[in-house]
Amino acid sequence: MQINLYRRKNERNFCCTLCWSYYRKGNKWRKYILIQEREKEEYYNQNGLLEFPAGKIREYENIFEALRREVREETGLTITKILGEEEVFHTEVNGNKVINFTPFCVSQNMSGLYSIVLNVFICYAEGELLEKTDESINIRWEKVEEVKRMLQENKEQFFLMDITPLNKYLNIK
Repeated sequence: MQINLYRRKNERNFCCTLCWSYYRKGNKWRKYILIQEREKEEYYNQNGLLEFPAGKIREYENIFEALRREVREETGLTITKILGEEEVFHTEVNGNKVINFTPFCVSQNMSGLYSIVLNVFICYAEGELLEKTDESINIRWEKVEEVKRMLQENKEQFFLMDITPLNKYLNIK
């Protein structure tokens, strides 16, 4: 039995990255999270919200290829590692291919402007950040402690779908 997961023609599922990196400053290593500000013509009322790089998975596109493509398009960075990618299971039956994977977490919007299911992965990335794209501005690495403070002080400054994964990652109850 096949189930059509698409609500509308051309609507796609989303993948999302929670990119982190370690930088050494003096003798101390610090962990950073990649964030950006939304700047999307289609959803202008959400512009300025902080978010992770994310995007739509093209029809039959491997989710890991989609992650790499979206991060590259939105930030200029190259993903060097996606946690869990090495544990993917592949199945092929009658010419149909299926992959099974475990993201860091999955979030589903249960009400609001649009229906969305977000697969969140923890990734490592490197390269030079873009200054802006047609979907985001102020792309930057923030210290984990700073992101946690920002989230605790004003969660409304973050894109709704990124709040729960951030809470989970930062262990905020």
